[in-house]
Amino acid sequence: MRLAATYSFNNGERVVTEKYPHLLREVRTVLASINEATCKTKESLESTTAGAVFYSPVALNRAFKQEFIERCGWRPVRVPCDYPTTFYLDDYKIRRSNRGAFREMDFVKEKLGVEVQFGKYAFMVYNVCAKMTIFKNLGHIDCGIEIVPVKALVEEMSSGVSYFEQFVWDLETRGVSNIDIPVLILGVDAADGTHRDPPSKHDRSAAIVPKDRPKRRPGPSPRR
Repeated sequence: MRLAATYSFNNGERVVTEKYPHLLREVRTVLASINEATCKTKESLESTTAGAVFYSPVALNRAFKQEFIERCGWRPVRVPCDYPTTFYLDDYKIRRSNRGAFREMDFVKEKLGVEVQFGKYAFMVYNVCAKMTIFKNLGHIDCGIEIVPVKALVEEMSSGVSYFEQFVWDLETRGVSNIDIPVLILGVDAADGTHRDPPSKHDRSAAIVPKDRPKRRPGPSPRR
């Protein structure tokens, strides 16, 4: 896997480079060591791409976990969540306990946090604009790195996965808040940079049409 793009959110690139140059080198080494070809294992069940094999987010996350934790000594950090119950209405009876809830950051070393996200768009925004601030407030990190796919890589993944270009547009348009921490966004792609575009969901010519569908005769439609 290769690094394809970078975006510095709230001076993230400068802060990470100045405070943790050795850890940034480790992150780049991890990216280069990921063999994404071994993660192309998810067979599509969607009608317009039936039979196509996509990159599996689960397999990609597993590969990153192996490199960061087992080979480089990073660790996940989990914090328990004691959710408040004082905001319920007086006449509301709590039906279920929230015990056991937690928040977890993928990888932490020294005070640099790393999140790898090959999932839904909402998780990318949450990681940078909420989770990393929470973990900074709890004293676990002081800046972060978010690793996400670029659009070209997403074209060979299942539907619903967000991508670097979309994420950056929203961060640029949102702006920086006074509670945001410095985060370096890394956009990654396949190492060889070659892709076979799967059929588009909006390409009607790629849709599967049953062979036994009866043909309509010319003329007005029959009344119902």
